[in-house]
Amino acid sequence: MTVTTGTYRGMLAETVTIRGAGDDPIYAYQARPLGPGPFPGVVLFHHRPGWDDWYHHATRLFADRGYLAICPDLYARAGHGEPDDVAAKVRAEGDVPDAQVVADGQGAIDHLRTLPTSNGKVGVFGTCSGGRHAYLAACQATGVDACADLWGGRVVMAEDELNDRYPVAPIDLTEQLDCPLLGIFGLEDRSPSPEEVDQHEARLRELGKDYEFHRYDGAGHGFFYHDRPNNYRAEQALDGWQKVWRFFDEHLR
Repeated sequence: MTVTTGTYRGMLAETVTIRGAGDDPIYAYQARPLGPGPFPGVVLFHHRPGWDDWYHHATRLFADRGYLAICPDLYARAGHGEPDDVAAKVRAEGDVPDAQVVADGQGAIDHLRTLPTSNGKVGVFGTCSGGRHAYLAACQATGVDACADLWGGRVVMAEDELNDRYPVAPIDLTEQLDCPLLGIFGLEDRSPSPEEVDQHEARLRELGKDYEFHRYDGAGHGFFYHDRPNNYRAEQALDGWQKVWRFFDEHLR
C-alpha cells in the first residue's frame, strides 16, 4: 500500500471479545482503519512472553498500513494481570495446547471476515511461539490466505518433545499448507537454529509449496523487538518489515 501526504489516515483500536476454542469468550486487541475499505485482514499470534505492548503496537502498525488487524489473547484462560506474570503461569502449566491455539485463531479469522469493511482475505502473522502458531493455523485452520512465520521455534521437533499439548511437529503438517508462506529468521538464533530452518525449507521444497525464506546475518531471536535492546537489530528489522508488508500486500490485496 502506498501512502501519500494527501491520504486520509485514521484507525480505531480497542479490546474486543471474540469466541475462541470451545466457544469460550476471549479478549482480543483489534485495530482497524477508518474508512469504507474494503480492507484485508491479519490475525497476529502473540509470542511466548504474552499478550504484551509489542503485540498491541504491531497490531496498530498493521491497521496503519490498511489492514483489519486482531491479536487474540491466547493466554486468556490463565487469568489477567501483567503479561510477564500471566506468561510465567502459562509456562508453569506446560504452555497452551496447539489445538486450542488453532481454534482461538480460527475464531479471530472468522471474526475479521464478519467486519463490513473486510475484503474477504485474511493472513496470519506471528513471532517466536506465535510464528509456530501461525504456521499451525495455516496448516490446520480454514480461510488462511497467507502466513508469515517470524523465527517460529519448534516447527521442527524431536519425538521426545511431543506430548498431549504438542501432539505433532508442525513440520509434519506441511502437506496441509495451502497458502503462500513467508519465513524470516536470524542466523544467530538457536530456536529455530539455522539447521532447523534448512530442514523446514527442504520439506517445503520437496512438497512444492509456495514459500520464501529470508535469513539475516548478525540477528538472533526477536530482532524486531524494539523494546528489547539486547535483541533488536534496526537494519535487519527495517528490511524484514518491508518484506512483511510486500508479502501481505501481494497476497491479500
